[in-house]
Parts: sequence; structure tokens; C-alpha cells
Amino acid sequence: MKLLLKTFRNGLGALIALISRLIPVKKIKRNSQAQEAANTKAKNIELYQFFACPFCIMSRRVIRGLNIKIITRDAQTQGGVYREEMMKETGKVQVPCLKITDGNKVSWMFESADIKAYLEQEFGQ
Repeated sequence: MKLLLKTFRNGLGALIALISRLIPVKKIKRNSQAQEAANTKAKNIELYQFFACPFCIMSRRVIRGLNIKIITRDAQTQGGVYREEMMKETGKVQVPCLKITDGNKVSWMFESADIKAYLEQEFGQ
């Protein structure tokens, strides 16, 4: 029964992810200099996520709409390096999660609404 539920949840999540990719997102347009600056700034941000998580899908749509390149990390795989890193650094596995590196300082941001607000503040127009 547990395996059946997990399979159903993963299948439904994959369907939602597919539909999300098919629905266009209006992207911010920047001149080449501003786009390069945004991409440089975004290099210090990573999104730890599960592929089929609805809140992660929303966070990825925000990233696409802001037209920035943020590295995504698969934190779903049991025993995976990114899942273990998140557990070690934050004490929990909760997605979506932004890892923001500023020099030697690393901060972790949970909650999709907070992530959306932060990204829009940093990269929105």
C-alpha cells in the first residue's frame, strides 16, 4: 500500500511538472549587460529541490520568470550528496530550499513564499 501511494504521488508530481513546463512563463527581458550581471549574481545561489514537489515547481517557475540561471540540486535521493549536505548544514531535509553563498557566509532559506520574495527583490524589475 505504501509503495502504491508513493508511486501515485510521484506520478502525479511528474504530471504536474510536465504541465508546468508546457505552460509558458513570461520572462523578464534585460539588456545583455544587465542579464550578465544577474547571471553572475545568481551563481552564488542554489535551489535544493525535489523534482515533483509542487512548491519546488513553483520556485522553478519563479526562477524561469526572472530569467536567471540558478543551479538546482536533487535533494530527493536517499543517501544523495545534496540531501546529506542539507541535513548536515540545516538539521532537516525540507524543500524547496535556497543555499545562498556570500563570500564565506552561507545561509539557507526555506519556504517557497520567502524564496519567491527574496528572488523577486534581488532579480525583479
